Amino acid sequence: MTEVDDRLISDTLEVFRNNPDKKYDPEQINDILRMNGSQAFKKVVKSLAILEGEGKINVNSNGRFKLAPPDQIVTGEFRANEKGFGFVRYDETDPDIFVARPNVLHAINGDEVKVKITKPANPWGSRGPEGEIVEITGHGLTELVGEFQPYSDVQVEKTGLLGYVQSHEKKIAGYRVFIPDEGLHPQMGDMVKVSLTQYPSDEQPNSMQGVAETVLGNKNDPGVDILTIVYDNDIHVDFPDEVINQAEDIPDTVTSEDRKGRVDITDQVMVTIDGDDSKDFDDAVTLWKLDNGNFHLGVSIADVSYYVTEGSPLDQEAYDRGTSTYLTDRVIPMIPFRLSNGICSLNPGVDRLSLTCDMEIDKNGHVVSHEIYPSVINSHARLTYSNVNKIFDNDKEQIEANAELVPMLNDMHELHDILYAMRHDRGAIDFEAPEAKIIVDDNGKAVDIEIRDRGISERMIESFMLAANETVAEHYRKQHLPFLYRVHEKPDEEKVKNFFETASTFGIQVQGSIKNITPKMLQTVVTKTKDTPEELVTTTMLLRSMQQARYSEDALGHFGLAAEYYTHFTSPIRRYPDLVVHRMIHQYSQNTDEALKEKWNKVLPDIGQHSSIRERHSIDAERAVNDLKKTEYMEENVGEVFDGVVGSATSFGIFVTLENTVEGLVHISNMHDDFYEFDERQLALVGKRTHKTYKIGQPIKVKLTRADLDSRKLDFEVVLPPEEQKKVDEARKKNANRQRGGNKRHNDRNKKPFNKR
Repeated sequence: MTEVDDRLISDTLEVFRNNPDKKYDPEQINDILRMNGSQAFKKVVKSLAILEGEGKINVNSNGRFKLAPPDQIVTGEFRANEKGFGFVRYDETDPDIFVARPNVLHAINGDEVKVKITKPANPWGSRGPEGEIVEITGHGLTELVGEFQPYSDVQVEKTGLLGYVQSHEKKIAGYRVFIPDEGLHPQMGDMVKVSLTQYPSDEQPNSMQGVAETVLGNKNDPGVDILTIVYDNDIHVDFPDEVINQAEDIPDTVTSEDRKGRVDITDQVMVTIDGDDSKDFDDAVTLWKLDNGNFHLGVSIADVSYYVTEGSPLDQEAYDRGTSTYLTDRVIPMIPFRLSNGICSLNPGVDRLSLTCDMEIDKNGHVVSHEIYPSVINSHARLTYSNVNKIFDNDKEQIEANAELVPMLNDMHELHDILYAMRHDRGAIDFEAPEAKIIVDDNGKAVDIEIRDRGISERMIESFMLAANETVAEHYRKQHLPFLYRVHEKPDEEKVKNFFETASTFGIQVQGSIKNITPKMLQTVVTKTKDTPEELVTTTMLLRSMQQARYSEDALGHFGLAAEYYTHFTSPIRRYPDLVVHRMIHQYSQNTDEALKEKWNKVLPDIGQHSSIRERHSIDAERAVNDLKKTEYMEENVGEVFDGVVGSATSFGIFVTLENTVEGLVHISNMHDDFYEFDERQLALVGKRTHKTYKIGQPIKVKLTRADLDSRKLDFEVVLPPEEQKKVDEARKKNANRQRGGNKRHNDRNKKPFNKR
């Protein structure tokens, strides 16, 4: 056994104490301590094991170590469950801390809390740590939107309160926010934005108090439903005056001053390819074949950072928003439309400022050389995905209309095939889920749901953007300069184990060790189940096992793409991290001195964390609006029967997905033909008497019984075959008769005798 002296253990611990928030793998510790040779490395590993055994450092499921917090009290964000318990997220990769209902200390969703870990995680099992909240250090929820319920005049006079507001969001729907008789006077059914002044306490555990700030309108007014969700997710709607003023002062054409220090490539045949309804174009592409058989791919991205200057009102507002939010009937932009649809948009036929990444790509899909530089471009055409797909499908009308561009587009198709094959070979996991486009009328009411299939043109542009993002990330990583990366870490080991066990039930055996998970291992399962009944199961399980992608100053790689280096460079109109990446590229082209490095080292952690949080807010709003509009669309179809697929099974029922992507629940209490129990291994509900099984991916026929707009939920019942339904009806009838007979005998026994006189 390798002996470890106390000095090495002490030096190892000192590394963690000097960087208490940083995680290290054994190789990094070995490098920091400047240990050489395999024997020395074994000693480092041993010292880590000793420190972990003593509880001085912790290890996560990815094998990375971090200093253990003193007394195991950590600070994190509380994420409530509607049933009263919750979880505290205190680290992007470590498992969340479970907090039982009696231990939440009246914390509400989004609160910053200190939590004492009462039971550590089991590193060899699926159980995470447990804890109790000892202090609420900050309230994440300072405003909310809810429906106003007024008090009677007598109650107002007695309590001094106008009534209360109650949110429709399930995580805080259990709280009433009382409104004092001052300021605004909403009406019954109004959706009201409230600024919170008092929070739950021992005396009032289920209520808060607040001031009515804004009346959005009655809950039945057009557009108020979406506006409610927008405010609930803390998404800025209106731009401050100083932001609008700065945007108005920016010229709407490229000036001679703007062109200084840029490469003029307006002669290159650049095109934009976007959706039919797109209005902001932040990427343009060009391509030609080189004499050596390689491809020249040029990706030019709108240079938003030139106009949104560092520290300006525009920049601060873009940082606060973090991203644009795309809803069914509107876009809430990160920067004002005057910029996003104007000077910052690569509109056809006009000169625009951009940052260009030129890549020479060989026939194996590898970038053999590249150049990144500020440029001036002029888009030759605004193409749409649908029309380019028609060209690839040999549509004569579109081929004739775009005759000059067709040869380049065909070469782009060829390069895309090469890039896709390259990514697949290295293990990139390709998720292909149907996308729904919800059609609304002039009042915002959902009238149809269309399924959008991604064609070759969509995948082609994605391939080119991925290539540019990887190239830019690798360029600055290899220069050892501070940079902002888009990272996607290895999935949770226990969840992957469950995923492989499920795959084995389909006869798919995955080669390799769970201790060293690679994207290729997971891709194998996805590939083998493609276009089979098991495809939905494997995709669903795999998505559940994955970590959430985020922004980080550390180049941790992108597991899903099987990419060693990855960033977001290609969408600065709608993503703040991309804008920051552009800003760094400009500044590094001027100098790379220590002062500049120190500046970015200082601010990047905050930018990465904040941008990740704002991205989640935007995604939550987009999902909530989609759920709302799908529920609204289905409201007209209550009582109708639909074909669907079991999307997931739980202990309380099965979620069913219809062909139009709408999802609803068949609650276990509405499954009348048997008593069903949840089989965790099969992820299925199994009938106790009949052994009938409902599992993921199984076709099913259901009837819509309820569409609840407030909760944005749909309820289904299983439609049984006629012969099975007949048996259920007969059993119900017998039970009803027995019940009536029992009640009659009970009533007869309790009758008092009638005494005649």
